[in-house]
Amino acid sequence: MGNMFCFQCEQTAGCSGCTGAQGVCGKKEDTALLQDELTGALIGLARDFYGRDHGASADRVIIEGLFTTITNVNFDSEDIRRRIDAVRAERSRLTAAVAGEYDMNRLWRDDEDIRSLKSLILFGLRGMAAYAYHALVLGYTDGEVNNFFYKGLAVVGGTFGMDELLPVVMETGKVNLKCMELLDRANTETYGSPVPVTVPLTIEKGPFIVISGHDLRDLQLLLEQTRGKGINVYTHGEMLPAHAYPKLKEYPQLKGNFGTAWQNQQKEFKDIPAPVLFTTNCLMPVKDSYRDRVFTTEVVAYPDMVHIDEEKDFTPVIEKALELGGYAEDRVMTGINGGTQVTTGFAHGAVLGAADKVVEAVKSGAISHFFLVGGCDGAKPGRNYYTEFVKQAPKDSMILTLACGKYRFNDLDLGSIGGLPRIMDMGQCNDAYSAVRVASALAEAFGCGVNDLPLSIVLSWYEQKAVCVLLSLLSLGIKNIYIGPTLPAFLSQNVLNVLVEQFGISPISTPEEDLKKILNR
Repeated sequence: MGNMFCFQCEQTAGCSGCTGAQGVCGKKEDTALLQDELTGALIGLARDFYGRDHGASADRVIIEGLFTTITNVNFDSEDIRRRIDAVRAERSRLTAAVAGEYDMNRLWRDDEDIRSLKSLILFGLRGMAAYAYHALVLGYTDGEVNNFFYKGLAVVGGTFGMDELLPVVMETGKVNLKCMELLDRANTETYGSPVPVTVPLTIEKGPFIVISGHDLRDLQLLLEQTRGKGINVYTHGEMLPAHAYPKLKEYPQLKGNFGTAWQNQQKEFKDIPAPVLFTTNCLMPVKDSYRDRVFTTEVVAYPDMVHIDEEKDFTPVIEKALELGGYAEDRVMTGINGGTQVTTGFAHGAVLGAADKVVEAVKSGAISHFFLVGGCDGAKPGRNYYTEFVKQAPKDSMILTLACGKYRFNDLDLGSIGGLPRIMDMGQCNDAYSAVRVASALAEAFGCGVNDLPLSIVLSWYEQKAVCVLLSLLSLGIKNIYIGPTLPAFLSQNVLNVLVEQFGISPISTPEEDLKKILNR
């Protein structure tokens, strides 16, 4: 292995790449290098079996391996070594290894345009693997999605030019849309279609558990095991939309939401009198003030933290909640803007259920424009842009939002139009599928293309799931997307020029300037 190099997240050092002893995310050099080794082993497995029968066991190894390498998921070098061994064992079991493992230094040192396009594919695959994993644990898989992991990894490890790589970049987005559809089906068929709900931010007195991440199955299992034990459960981060699923709402101990977005956890979890269970990203380096109460599960891991394995026995988490006891009195907490409650549950089923009302509001002029303002939140300065953008959006516009970027403004009260709140939280990042469904339905209702709608997309990005969502939007031909707070470091100038020329992608500037451009377009 060589020296650490990583530029897959928005906060990468100097907007160019993390090197040295530790990345901006807190990942140590040896851990980052092991993630590269894991990726190289996955590429070797994929090159062996792309286009050949590989079976469910190899599919799971690839999906879990890719998921492990997403930013803020796994900080545990020993766990990553075990996953490398699992990939190698899978190759040995299949007894058909014909190619060596890929050296990721070849990619990082490649021609910048080739590196850029291959990075778009690789990082898109990593994000898609998270969605595929969440569907997989609910018993839902898709052959086309699984097969593409092999193709995409094989392409990353191969020798191709720009003209050959660009179609694969677009295919990554197309297949990810299918993967998001698969996860949407898995979640709704298992837990019911989301229903709009108001979620309090107050934490009631007594023992409680905070559950963070995206995995609804982990939440369901925790709710089952805490039933009747006098322990309340609060969501955190991207688990917030879980409150909208009817089957999960049936559990009376699912009380509300704790805190705000992921990047505030080191402050918000300081001396918290309760355990925190991380089911997916985003886990940050753990501070001493709450080190003894952090638990991980799935592919999430951190050195010296208690990990809940596949048996899903949450007894250690429950015992810690009872030991710590929670707050002595109700604790009133607020969002970033001082609000004490938020709403969620405006997925495609809920919005399309009110489609007649929405269409009529547009035709009557009550609604002038739709803004999809969503994506990842993060700590780097400049993300207050999204709060100001929403505040300054015309009073007769609707704000659709999703993913953790909504925490910048989801506690604002912007009123309503025609009985619908102006801020409509569609869910987690994978619920970009809901936004696509709604946009397609509106376009059909008005007899036009999606790009002809009074709809503008303003994205914030941080990690790899935002990359695959962007690629999905581009694969649908959606144009004039605004992205920020900075452009990805892995986009070379030539690749950026292609995206600008073909899709009109723009970096954000100021809310005032961007709103002026959008509304005068």
